[in-house]
Amino acid sequence: QVQLVESGGGLVQAGGSLRLSCAASGRTFSSSAMGWFRQAPGNEREFVAVISRSGSRTYYADSVKGRFTISRDNAKNTVYLQMNSLKPEDTAVYYCAASGLGGVHTIVVNTTMYEYWGQGTQVTVSS
Repeated sequence: QVQLVESGGGLVQAGGSLRLSCAASGRTFSSSAMGWFRQAPGNEREFVAVISRSGSRTYYADSVKGRFTISRDNAKNTVYLQMNSLKPEDTAVYYCAASGLGGVHTIVVNTTMYEYWGQGTQVTVSS
């Protein structure tokens, strides 16, 4: 099993930056693609970014492309989401998730393909 704990959320003004971290416990972190998702009040959970097991491939939602960067450190069992040029519409609870599907270069976008989820961290961007 994998246990995931997010941190780094908070309140920031529009145009500002935040760096989210997701620490994983368990021996399967390096064999999991890691994703970030977010959910705003009244909305469904949506895909934000994903990184493959090896870190060789990344993929982003159009809404965050060019502003957010996902990375991972397999030695530290941690995945990061650097968020720059934040907008009020980025306000949401952000979740990290782990997927054991596919190979070392596989990226996974669908929420139903993730087996493990963190508890979420709130990001609020004020205008």
